[in-house]
Amino acid sequence: MNIYSIAIMVRNEYGVLNRVTNMFRRRQFNITCLTVSETETEELSRITVQFEGENDRAREQLVAQLAKLPDVIEFREFNPDESISCELLLIKMANNDEQRRQMLDAADAFHAKIVDYTRDSIIFRIAGTSRRIDNFIDLMRDFEILEVCRTGIISLERGPQVMRTINTL
Repeated sequence: MNIYSIAIMVRNEYGVLNRVTNMFRRRQFNITCLTVSETETEELSRITVQFEGENDRAREQLVAQLAKLPDVIEFREFNPDESISCELLLIKMANNDEQRRQMLDAADAFHAKIVDYTRDSIIFRIAGTSRRIDNFIDLMRDFEILEVCRTGIISLERGPQVMRTINTL
């Protein structure tokens, strides 16, 4: 199974996300990460999708179909060597006397930041690659995880390239 990553600049309108994700469903790609947010202008949203598929030909057909959607302004496929990608994690851990020191040391090794601390729980925040996030969660399984929330992947191309110019609309 191949893993692909694409960013899609779309009009920020009702129903656009549904139309875009239906394209993946119809082509039988499994979306493993989906992140949507407004961009530097409120008229546009950026959808970043990481997905799995069987072959490059099917991916090429998907990209061709995405280009035909009227709400799609621009899209970029990401090459890991030419882009920066990261993910954000919030993880809530049980705060107990027996394991607190070990848990804090483990979090410190990953440069996780404490964003909330109570008698009963500690919430850590960490940003990085999906692999780094996975490794941190695996390490934290030695303790009592209460809740996990991940953003999904976001990506930008290295260098001066941008997805659109200010005048695109």
